[in-house]
Amino acid sequence: MSFDLAVLAMDESADVAAAREMFDRCTSDHHDEGESDERVVGFYERLRSLFPDRPPFAAESPWMSTPLTIGIDHVIMNLSFSSRSDAAIKAIEELAAEFCLVIWDPQSHNAHLLRRD
Repeated sequence: MSFDLAVLAMDESADVAAAREMFDRCTSDHHDEGESDERVVGFYERLRSLFPDRPPFAAESPWMSTPLTIGIDHVIMNLSFSSRSDAAIKAIEELAAEFCLVIWDPQSHNAHLLRRD
């Protein structure tokens, strides 16, 4: 089994409705093009250094689908629903906080803006 998580480059006023709308736009054929948000680039580079989404993969890769889906303002990840994803989830939360990104959980329709302490 698997589940999805997304990180979205949104401002601090983001709410659940705005995150849902952005996620829907990111997964449709009507997504914006342009310059990549530096926060998304930094998040993706750091995450893939810990958990590669291209060969060679670690034996305990958390990804169920690779490469990760990236856009100018998002990264969408399909994770294994098992203990091998625990470290990846922790890294996703920490990196999202570091880069001030919103985590969107499309299964529960929850959005979380994590700030670095």
